[in-house]
Amino acid sequence: MAALKSSILGFPRIGADRELKRVIERHWAGHADEAEVIEVAQTLRARHWLAMREAGIDEVPSGDFSLYDHVLDTALLVGAVPERYRALPSRMSRTFAMARGLQRDGFDLRALEMTKWFDTNYHSLVPELEARQVFALDASELLADFHEARKLGLVTRPVVLGPVSFLKVAKRVDGGSTLELLTPLLEVYAQLLAQLGAAGVPAVQLDEPTLVLDTDEGTRAAFEQAFARLARVPKRPAVTLTTYFGALGENVGLVTRSGFEALHLDLVRGEGQLAQVLASLPETMALSLGLVDGRN
Repeated sequence: MAALKSSILGFPRIGADRELKRVIERHWAGHADEAEVIEVAQTLRARHWLAMREAGIDEVPSGDFSLYDHVLDTALLVGAVPERYRALPSRMSRTFAMARGLQRDGFDLRALEMTKWFDTNYHSLVPELEARQVFALDASELLADFHEARKLGLVTRPVVLGPVSFLKVAKRVDGGSTLELLTPLLEVYAQLLAQLGAAGVPAVQLDEPTLVLDTDEGTRAAFEQAFARLARVPKRPAVTLTTYFGALGENVGLVTRSGFEALHLDLVRGEGQLAQVLASLPETMALSLGLVDGRN
């Protein structure tokens, strides 16, 4: 019997004294440069990783930290940056322009739209995609966080928003279906898993909260395509397919056939689903159980 391990899906990023919020607001006001923002972010990440280790957490996440929003970070990860932001000089300047717009230094850029993140009070950015969207991987931030933690003696589990949920929260500027872009996006995710594996990352948390919603035939087909493509990436890290905000319902069979190494269930909002999942869980798939209410 495998040993029980403790884990956490993510850690609050703002800081005990709201250090992140303060330095970002100073940066927006022109009183703190990018280097100061980066320094505060690194300090917070180190503090949080060490706090989790000291609390006895066995599997510590990385990549869950963000200067603004994790959906926006995923857009940057896969190269889904609209043309109007590409002339900006740095990743940070593009991040904040996409998040809140920019009207200075010769730029007049509107921000991306915002929407509620599922049924929470958190609002995430809405990535803008187009019919001939070109995706390109930039895993530099995700890998930097992993190596940053390694210097502190921790081997973390990077957290990545999954491809189908990313497309479901994005929009097509031409009004088409975002799921039509799944095939090229999956090639970028396959490259990501290969890069993480080559960097010595043992395990990845792939978040697909869309799985707890009522899904139509097209969305279920998208998940089947995504799982089939990513599960067969050579020398990839082990994948924990992560669901939250509710129960899997009719999607139980879909996830237990995913080919991944572990499945995370929310037993707070989806408390009645454990028996159903256990009935179809393969012996090769570990089970992660969400037992602490992260909303309160």
